[in-house]
Amino acid sequence: MDFLRPASWEDALAAKAEYPAAVPIAGGTDVMVEINFDHRRPSRLMDLTRIGELGEWEVGDDTVRLGASVPYTQIMENLRGELPALALAAHTVASPQIRNRGGVGGNLGTASPAGDAHPALLAAGAEVEAVSLRGTRRIPIDDFYTGVKRNALAADELIRAVHIPRADGPQQFAKVGTRNAMVIAVCAFSLALHPATRTVRTGIGSAAPTPVRARTAEEFLAAALDEGGFWDNGRPLPPPVVGQFAELASGACNPIDDVRGTARYRRHAVGVLARRTLGWTWQSYRGGERSTPCG
Repeated sequence: MDFLRPASWEDALAAKAEYPAAVPIAGGTDVMVEINFDHRRPSRLMDLTRIGELGEWEVGDDTVRLGASVPYTQIMENLRGELPALALAAHTVASPQIRNRGGVGGNLGTASPAGDAHPALLAAGAEVEAVSLRGTRRIPIDDFYTGVKRNALAADELIRAVHIPRADGPQQFAKVGTRNAMVIAVCAFSLALHPATRTVRTGIGSAAPTPVRARTAEEFLAAALDEGGFWDNGRPLPPPVVGQFAELASGACNPIDDVRGTARYRRHAVGVLARRTLGWTWQSYRGGERSTPCG
């Protein structure tokens, strides 16, 4: 196994163009596990830790540009207001040591359906900044996941950053695992209310071949909020609305049986998480946080 260590972003792009099969590594929290268990044996690894810009972020008026290697710890400590669901997801990632090393770029590159960042990125409506010597493009998160551990990156592309809209309403993230720490999700669910556009977005992890949205559930809830005037009056949501939203979210799953849980359990658990996160987000919305970010 060869080890490449570019000193600049330009060097990294050139190396990726010359060696398309080279596997990028920054935190190493996903790739090294696969290598240690002999699940993966790449011919080349490309160490990106010398490229400082990948660990930087910028908060704009409408979006946050998050460098691919920004550690989860930094997201938790510095971006809770702007990216509340992602900050909550970051809290659930493994141990403090791994949160100090791992970043969203690695989650995206691996594209595991169980990656903790994916549901929050889907709910927020993020875009992935992919770069090669041929140029830069922005891939909508809805188009990024193409199959089990597969993504829309071309062979010569690297992830430089993720562009995530700043929260304009309450967001939540929750997951089910076999214990409270150092656990791969049995399933996960994220919900974001977007009062500015009166829309709802969701993200589901570890309950389908790829991370997915519960689009029918989103459309149902957005219509119910609009038709009932709930965006304006902030009244409690009727139990039938909450129940139907949870049922539709559960129906968006296409899970499998594995060592962490059965398909039947995952569908049930996603419905429970959908119900709970809707309760939490709506309580925040009713509590006067209707036009400001919340966590």
